[in-house]
Amino acid sequence: MNVKEIMGQDVQCIDPETPIAKAAEKMRELDIGFLAICENDRLVGTVTDRDITIRSVAQGRDARLAPVREIMTQSVFYCFEDDAVEHVAKYMQEKEVRRVLILNREKRLVGVVSLGDIAKASGEKELAGETLGEIAEAA
Repeated sequence: MNVKEIMGQDVQCIDPETPIAKAAEKMRELDIGFLAICENDRLVGTVTDRDITIRSVAQGRDARLAPVREIMTQSVFYCFEDDAVEHVAKYMQEKEVRRVLILNREKRLVGVVSLGDIAKASGEKELAGETLGEIAEAA
């Protein structure tokens, strides 16, 4: 099974100059914990609800003024939409991440897949459990 079959296609992108508070509002409105950061139609980073907590709130940044660029993760982990689910799960284990962005072969952002997607859609709870176990051990 290819990851395209299980990925979420509604990936939310924001500009790196978006204030952190606006990013947090968007996450709350959409009930998500992850946003892609795109600049000039190019993926430049990601930000999670945890990034906002640790890198903004805990450090005393003014979230109304500080841009998300200051707290985003610039190392973008991705796979391709035609990659096998098992390959993506292994990649997530190696990189110790719970979500990975999905690109097409033209390197355009087309989706996102999480451990939950792997467990739910593929029915391979053992695969997702092993991946989560590896990530938790590394943390």
